[in-house]
Amino acid sequence: MASPPPASVLDLAPVVPVVVVEDAVDAVPLARALVAGGLPAIEVTLRTPTALEAIRGIAGRVPEAVVGAGTVISPGQVTDAVAAGARFLVSPGWTDVLLEAMRASDVPFLPGVSTTSEVVALLERGVREMKFFPAEAAGGTAYLRSLAGPLPQARFCPTGGIGPASAPDYLALPNVACVGGSWMLPREAVAARDWGRVEALAREAAAFSAGVTCR
Repeated sequence: MASPPPASVLDLAPVVPVVVVEDAVDAVPLARALVAGGLPAIEVTLRTPTALEAIRGIAGRVPEAVVGAGTVISPGQVTDAVAAGARFLVSPGWTDVLLEAMRASDVPFLPGVSTTSEVVALLERGVREMKFFPAEAAGGTAYLRSLAGPLPQARFCPTGGIGPASAPDYLALPNVACVGGSWMLPREAVAARDWGRVEALAREAAAFSAGVTCR
């Protein structure tokens, strides 16, 4: 049986794989490869018709994984994702309606932001943990470093355009607790069901935890 939802998405791992599942058959072996490589937190994006089935499969058959739902953009998706077994929620952006639905879900969540005003608006609503998206397009490490001074209470999981070369730079920032990315899931490896390669790339990503304190 899976343990209760974590207190914070930012406490799960330094790197959170962002997964797009095209074939639900791949969900369980993919999740097992990521967990074996040291990345137990897995964000399955709600971008495909198989996403909820994938979450359900991982939640039921890979208890070592902490599976969550990404690309959550409506209250209905919040309900469906949690019912399928999602233990955290991630959105690319937020509205008050979506925010209240995520609060009511009783699982941790990361609403997406890309501007200072959005960060301040969430802080006003008592939310301190956020997804910074799309990270590279929205200003990358320079932007987040600039936010750390006036808004030190905000903590981020940047996602979008981050790879193995840039991830350590993000993780070195005082207001970044973890990063999201999909570089450990190359399209050709998933298509070939080369789970050994996925595990090896996950292990390399998990090594970024050295010297990094996730809050």
